[in-house]
Amino acid sequence: MQYEVEVDSRLRLVQVHRADGRFTVLLDGKKWVVDAARVDPYTLSLLIETSGASNGAESRQTQPLPTTVPVRSHELTLTTDRDSGQMTITAGAVPVSVALNSRRRWNRQDDRGGAAGGPQRLLAPMPGKIVRILVAAGQAVKQRQPLIVVEAMKMENELRAGADGIVTELHIQEGQSVDAGTLLATLGPA
Repeated sequence: MQYEVEVDSRLRLVQVHRADGRFTVLLDGKKWVVDAARVDPYTLSLLIETSGASNGAESRQTQPLPTTVPVRSHELTLTTDRDSGQMTITAGAVPVSVALNSRRRWNRQDDRGGAAGGPQRLLAPMPGKIVRILVAAGQAVKQRQPLIVVEAMKMENELRAGADGIVTELHIQEGQSVDAGTLLATLGPA
C-alpha cells in the first residue's frame, strides 16, 4: 500500500508491503523491515532492520536479512482523533503529529484534510499526570501552539494544537492523572 503521510507539516510518500508477518517500509530511498507487535490498545513494539538504499524495483516478498543487519527496538504510543484524522505518535518522550492524506484515511468521510471545520479532540498520547494547562476555555489558539503539559516517565511532554481553533472545552485539571487516549480538550474551528 502507498500512503501520503504528513509528519509535523511535512508531506512524505511511504510504501508499505506485508509479507511473512513483517512489513517492508520504503521511505526516501531507504528500506526498513519492521516486525510489529501490539503491547496494548495504544502501544506498539517495533523491531526495525535497516537494509539500506532501495533501487526502486522492490519485490513484494520480504526475504530474511543477514544476521549482520543492525536491529533497533522502539516502543510507540499511538492516539488517533477519528473526527479530525489527526494522530499523535509518541516515540520515547517525543510526541509527533501525524496525518494520513489522500490515498488512505482512518475512517474519514471526506478528503479535505486537517480538521476541516470539525472539532479537534486533543487526546493523551500516554498515561501520565497533567502538569500545566496553558490555555483557557474560549481562548483562540494557533496551529502547533502548546496547550497542555503532561508528565510521563519523569519527562514533560507539551501537547500542541493540530490546527488553528478555539478551545471549547477542557476536560482535565492540573494534577490529574490520565490514561492514554483520555480526552483532554476540545477545540472548535477558528
